[in-house]
Amino acid sequence: QAQLVESGGDLVQPGGSLRLSCVASGIVFEDYVIDWYRQAPGKQRERVAYITTTMTTNYADSVKGRFTVSRDNTKSTAYLQMYGLKPEDTGVYYCNANERWGTNTFWGQGTQVTVSS
Repeated sequence: QAQLVESGGDLVQPGGSLRLSCVASGIVFEDYVIDWYRQAPGKQRERVAYITTTMTTNYADSVKGRFTVSRDNTKSTAYLQMYGLKPEDTGVYYCNANERWGTNTFWGQGTQVTVSS
């Protein structure tokens, strides 16, 4: 049974930092592209970053220069390091694993990030 579990969400002040983790089980982690999405209240879910199986990364313009995505295949874990957080970064953050050479896709349950003074 494949499972993704996010953690690390919290309430932080503007300008603060957080590191989110996404731990995978039941999949061959290194065969999956990992995407990080967020969903703010009343808004559509948007992708903020991804990291491929070859460690290529990509970021949404809104987070470029502030967020860093990484992965540790030995721990089946992906990370989203967030700096310079803004109130507009508030939302539920989800990780999504997409099989590079197949069609399997899995989602985590999400972790809440709230940026407020």
